Amino acid sequence: MFDFYRAAACVPELSVGNVAFNEKKILEKLEEAKGYEAGIIAFPELAVTGYTCQDLFFQSPLLEASVKSVANIVRATENTTQAVILGAPVVINNRLYNGAYVIVNGTVIGITVKTMLPNYNEFYEKRWFTSAAELDTDNVYIPEIGDYSIPVGNAIVYDLGGVKLGIEICEDAWGPVTPGSWMTLAGAEVIVNISASNEVIGKREYRRELIKHLSSANICEYIYVSAGCDESTQDVIFSGQSIIAEYGNILNENKDFIASDYMLVADMDIGRIKADRMKNTTFGDARKIYRSKLSDVMYISLNDISIPESNGAYIIARKHPFIPSSKTKRLKRCNEIFDMQVGGLVKRLSITGSKPVIGVSGGMDSTLALLVSAKALRQLGRPAADLVAITMPAFGTTDRTYNNSIELIKCLGAEPIVIDIKEACIGHLKDIGHDPDVKDVTYENAQARERTQVLMDYANQCNGLVVGTGDLSELMLGWCTYNGDQMSMYGVNGSIPKTLVRWMIDSVAENDIFPGASKVLRDILDTPISPELLPPDENGEIVQKTEDSVGPYELHDFFLYYVIRFGFSPQKVYFLARKAFKDDYTAAEIKKWLTMFYRRFFSQQFKRSCMPDGVKVGTISLSPRGDWRMPSDASNQVWMDELEEINVD
Repeated sequence: MFDFYRAAACVPELSVGNVAFNEKKILEKLEEAKGYEAGIIAFPELAVTGYTCQDLFFQSPLLEASVKSVANIVRATENTTQAVILGAPVVINNRLYNGAYVIVNGTVIGITVKTMLPNYNEFYEKRWFTSAAELDTDNVYIPEIGDYSIPVGNAIVYDLGGVKLGIEICEDAWGPVTPGSWMTLAGAEVIVNISASNEVIGKREYRRELIKHLSSANICEYIYVSAGCDESTQDVIFSGQSIIAEYGNILNENKDFIASDYMLVADMDIGRIKADRMKNTTFGDARKIYRSKLSDVMYISLNDISIPESNGAYIIARKHPFIPSSKTKRLKRCNEIFDMQVGGLVKRLSITGSKPVIGVSGGMDSTLALLVSAKALRQLGRPAADLVAITMPAFGTTDRTYNNSIELIKCLGAEPIVIDIKEACIGHLKDIGHDPDVKDVTYENAQARERTQVLMDYANQCNGLVVGTGDLSELMLGWCTYNGDQMSMYGVNGSIPKTLVRWMIDSVAENDIFPGASKVLRDILDTPISPELLPPDENGEIVQKTEDSVGPYELHDFFLYYVIRFGFSPQKVYFLARKAFKDDYTAAEIKKWLTMFYRRFFSQQFKRSCMPDGVKVGTISLSPRGDWRMPSDASNQVWMDELEEINVD
């Protein structure tokens, strides 16, 4: 339903040349993988015989035993729909090839043959094997396996009822152009590389980066399984490194440096692959440019067999997809984003010769915009006095946020400008005949628009440029006042989600970019998120908390990531959110806020259609000139109908 498919990379215990022993261990791993309900089960290169048999590959007893063993393993897959990829030698027209048998439901549906044969340093494969480049047939008949012809080639795409699979063998992935490149352009969504890659210092990390790159460049899932340490250690050692990657991300990887007799399992989300290929015009252009080469790719389709979809139990759904999981990576990411924000504003200020004008509320968004502006002036070699920081207390302003605003501005070397807008708002409400005691949306928005008017007019006075403070999450939900805080002359936070804004400020404090400001920055981070448009309580505390009205920002940012980045359906987004937030929110709460997300996302597009300029810093932007184009009057009925079908019981 959601395009989830489970992969198992199996590295069985092995005895070099002992085919019967290896067959037994392969069958054991095969049963174990079936127990995990894996749909794609891959074994290492030459797993039936062992990769390190050397000149024993020319011995007929070994080759005959290998064929019989493959036949036994094929029979063991009868009445199953898993795809099994098994490494074994194959003789075709009196030539020996390094093969990957693809087995489904008791049948070998194809044999992919290794193309790139390493013959340098410790490798001597050309001594024993022939490259697929020298194949003189596209099929082979192996009586021991069955009374049918088996397709054979070096670039075969296997369409297994919804999943398109391509096979590489070890060195095939190490060349400047890989067979997997052609297979993915021809439609393969999953590349399986069965390997026997020996270990030397530094190779593990190189191999890991190679697999990440291949899965990213080819927009595919990549299953890499390598021979374990039971191979011969006569001159080298094999580590058994296995990796399952998805479009540049590692889903799972074995932890032991030297390993054998294990199985690696992961759920792949092929929906991600389909979504990115659909929108990635470069991938489509490559298909056109290399169309003639793609005619060499063999396509095998099984109309009556579909490998089973997974229930998604092993799907990784991170709560905060915009935020790196480790502190080191998080600080590095935040520093880079901060530099991009600063760089964007530096360019705008240098062109206009303006002073940055910021409305400072004591909240996180205006704090980040203020920090960016201060750093931009520093980078331009201009004095901190050019920072025009205005705080505008109104009906909902608390002492805490007001004092934090004043202190932060001073810490940055600027002089706070205080303009109390309460009387102006009261006068305006009276002018339009609105009772100030009626604290409705008119009462609230009058304050937001008055603040924007003050900022714009003050900017005219001082040759200033109004720096917008609104973030990506607010734009997503339309949680901003049209022609109020929605408007500015340049928006530095426009592509940063609310969950990331917090860590951006934290990184500035952590790195002590503005000495003396860390204490007040920490207190700002501890302040509840609020527009402060309603009066505080009797204790002077904030009563209007944004997340009470629109829902938790961590949920909305999660929804935004999967809806905009991949175009997933409401039901799939709900499923992923249930996995990610199972200990934080009930099913009913997730559905409630997901419904709110879709309702507001559609109805508030008109605010995004006229948003100010601002640099894109991440994978998602809602700028109408950048990533997102949407009619302001589009209907959300299709999405709402699907939400109605979600049963939370």
